[in-house]
Amino acid sequence: MIEIDGGQHNEDTNIRKDEQRTIWWEKEGYKVIRFWDNDVLMNTDGVFSVILDTLKGKITHHPHPAFSPRGRRET
Repeated sequence: MIEIDGGQHNEDTNIRKDEQRTIWWEKEGYKVIRFWDNDVLMNTDGVFSVILDTLKGKITHHPHPAFSPRGRRET
C-alpha cells in the first residue's frame, strides 16, 4: 500500500494516527510505504526506485516519512 502524505502528516497527532493505521493494515497482511507529496512530484524516479526495491524485498521497513528529495529521513 502506498500512501502519499502532505505536510499535515508531520504533526504529532497525525503521526500517531498514521502509525496506528499502519499497524492495523500490517496486521491485515499489507505493507505500507509512505512518501511526501512533494517527493512524488519532484523526485518521481527516486520514489519509483524505492517502490521497486520494496517489491523486490530489498527494503523491508520505511520510517514515516519514508523518503525525501535528498535521501531518506526519519522522524
